[in-house]
Amino acid sequence: MTSEKPILLIEDDRVDAMTVKRALKEIEVGNELIVVGNGEEAISWLQQNSKSPCIMLLDLNMPKMNGHEFLSVVKNDDNFKCIPVVVLTTSRDDYDKTESFKKSVAGYMIKPVDYSEFVRLMKTLDAYWTASELPNN
Repeated sequence: MTSEKPILLIEDDRVDAMTVKRALKEIEVGNELIVVGNGEEAISWLQQNSKSPCIMLLDLNMPKMNGHEFLSVVKNDDNFKCIPVVVLTTSRDDYDKTESFKKSVAGYMIKPVDYSEFVRLMKTLDAYWTASELPNN
């Protein structure tokens, strides 16, 4: 992602979080990876840190505050609404896709079961965000 800013992963499943971490390391993404377990923890992290993440990777199905609830809060907050959010989920449900895009997500990606496919997905995501021009805030 070629930024000094961290990547914020909002994911309650430890295995999935470790898979993201491993894949990013394998493709040599140097950004720090911050992992929080739900939307409440993510909002708390955002409010307590002056350095915004370059991107947020968001699972939808989580306890306390799920991905849709998180998007409703963060995309209505002037401090955070410009931070790109990519949904990274197992849900293929059209409702989840539609609601996510209504809340201005930058992308919606299905987590592949196969690790090599997951690495390819992370590589594609990295290439896109490395080429994208993002605001400096």
